Amino acid sequence: MTKDQWGVVRNELKKTLGTSHYTSWIEPLVFRDLKDGVCTFGVPTTFIGNYVSQNFADQIIYQLNRSGESVKRLAFDVANVAAAPSGIATVPSPALEERFTFDRFVVGKPNELAYAAAKRVAEGGPVSFNPLFLYGGVGLGKTHLMHAIAHELRQRQPELNVLYISAEKFMYEFVRAIRDNTMMDFKHLFRSVDVLMVDDVQFIAGKSSTQEEFFHTFNSLIDDQKQIIISGDRAPGEIKDLEDRIKSRLQCGLVVDLHPTDYELRLGILQSKLTSHQNTDPDVVVADGVLEFLAHRISTNVRVLEGALTRLFAFSSLVGREITLELAQDCLADILRISERKVTVEEIQRKVSEYYSIRLSDMIGPKRKRDYARPRQVAMWFCKQMTSRSLPEIGRRFGGRDHTTVIHGVRRIEDLRIKDSQLSDDLENLRRQLEE
Repeated sequence: MTKDQWGVVRNELKKTLGTSHYTSWIEPLVFRDLKDGVCTFGVPTTFIGNYVSQNFADQIIYQLNRSGESVKRLAFDVANVAAAPSGIATVPSPALEERFTFDRFVVGKPNELAYAAAKRVAEGGPVSFNPLFLYGGVGLGKTHLMHAIAHELRQRQPELNVLYISAEKFMYEFVRAIRDNTMMDFKHLFRSVDVLMVDDVQFIAGKSSTQEEFFHTFNSLIDDQKQIIISGDRAPGEIKDLEDRIKSRLQCGLVVDLHPTDYELRLGILQSKLTSHQNTDPDVVVADGVLEFLAHRISTNVRVLEGALTRLFAFSSLVGREITLELAQDCLADILRISERKVTVEEIQRKVSEYYSIRLSDMIGPKRKRDYARPRQVAMWFCKQMTSRSLPEIGRRFGGRDHTTVIHGVRRIEDLRIKDSQLSDDLENLRRQLEE
C-alpha cells in the first residue's frame, strides 16, 4: 500500500469517525508498511497506539480492505516514529473548524478583555500571565476563544505541540491509563506539550485522584515555562470541591470573566452571522427589525440565539419566504416561549426603584424631578417591552397617568439608549435582573 492509498483511507475514516476522533487519534498515525496481512503504523506514544488498537482497529481494517488491500491486524511502532508536524495536538484543524477563529468572534464590552488576553497568548510570544483562566456561563464564548487560540498557534507555529482536551476527557484518559497500566505514557503525553488547553475544569472537582494528577501536570508544565489555558463555568475560588492548592494555582495567572452579553453585542453577533450566511446564500432576505427583535428576546445564551437564526435561514430556504417578524415569531415560538419569563408591572417597578435607590412611592407618584422621572420612564419602557399590558393599563399602574405619558416615556428611553452609554448599561443590567 502506498502513502497515497493511506491518504484515501484516512479521508474515509474522517467521514466515518468524525472530526474530533479523527484529529485526536487517526491524524497522528504514520503508515510504515503492510506485510503478511499486518499493517504497521508509527505512533507518537504507546498510549495512542493502545487507544487506537482498542477503539478504532476494526474501522481501520475495514477501510483498508475496502481499498483493495488484505489486512488482518494492525501493529504500532513507537521507537521509530518521526514527529508529525502537528505533534500530538488534539485541536481541530483550522481548515475543519473555520467558525471557531478570532475573525468569527464578535467583540463587545462583556468580552473584550477575554478576547485581548486570548489574542496575546495566541501570538505565541512570552506573556506575563500563566495560566490564562477564562470563565463564564454557557454560550458566552469560552470554548470559541479556546479554539481560536489553538488555530492561531498552529498557523503561527505549526511545530508546537498544542494539546486541547476537556477536563472530562482528561479524567477519562487518566482512569484508562490506571486500568491499562500505562501511566508513564499518560504522563508523557500531557507533560511533553508546549501548550496545554483544558476546557470546563469544573468537571474534575471532587475527583481526588484526577485532581492530584492534574496538579502535578500543571506544576510540571509551569516549571518548564509551558503555556496553560483553562476554562471553567465560574471563577476558580467559586468552584465547589476543587482542591485549594489547584484554586491557588489557577488564580496565580490572569483570571478573566466573560460577562453575559448586552443588547449591542447580541445584535452584532446576529449581523455577523447574517453576513456570513449571505456569502453562501445571497438570496436570503431578512426584514427590518427581525435581528433587533431576536437580540431583545433571546438574551441569556448566544448558542440559542445563533441557533434561532440558523432555524430561520433553513425555514426561509425551504419555503422560499422572506424572514419577517411574523415568520420569526411563528417559527421560533418554542424558543421565545422558553426565553420569556413572565414579569409583572409591580416587579419591574420594584426592581427599577431599587436599582436607582429611590422609593417606590416617589417613582410612581406625581413628582417630576429628573431623579424620579427618568427611572419612571425606564420602568414604563420595561413594562412595554416585557409585559402584555396595554399602554392605558401601564399608565394606571404609574399613578393614574395617561397613555400618552407612557408613549412619551417609552420613546424618550428608546432615543436616549442609543446616545447615552450609561443608560444603555443600566437597561442591560436591569434586564438581566428581571430575567433571572
